[in-house]
Amino acid sequence: MNTNILQNILLFIGLLLLQVIILNRVLFLGYINPFLYLLFVIIYPYRKDRGILLLLCFLLGLFIDFFLNSGGINAAATLFVAYLRLPLLKWVLGKSEIDFPVFDITKQPFLKVLTYVSILTFMHSLIIFSLEYFKFSYLGTILSRTFLTSIFTVILIMFSLVLLTKRK
Repeated sequence: MNTNILQNILLFIGLLLLQVIILNRVLFLGYINPFLYLLFVIIYPYRKDRGILLLLCFLLGLFIDFFLNSGGINAAATLFVAYLRLPLLKWVLGKSEIDFPVFDITKQPFLKVLTYVSILTFMHSLIIFSLEYFKFSYLGTILSRTFLTSIFTVILIMFSLVLLTKRK
């Protein structure tokens, strides 16, 4: 078996278990829950087939929903950010074509990676909380939870990317 495939399988299972067993029980300030499983969407190889990425991200979100009993909101949000990750990456890096065979997100400038991760995380959190509350009267709650959860998640993801970069 190809080592990249094995690494992606281990990353998928590891992030799923970490999210379900540990991070879903973390409620910082009483209601902020980090979404570290977004790291899979961010570091999945960019040269791979987009259809496989969309399927894997849908399954990842669906498994999270299964354990949280949340009715598909994580699957919808994860699928959405997986679909938009490539156009967003091209927009943030300012390149029309990225050299996919050698592209690595951990080798990009820190500020651009931070911008990319922040936008993806904010969109993901906004979709989750919009679908969770699904009422215009909860707009303040949706925005505050989105903002605070996004900050906490971005910090965890950036810390994880630094750890992955140091390990290589």
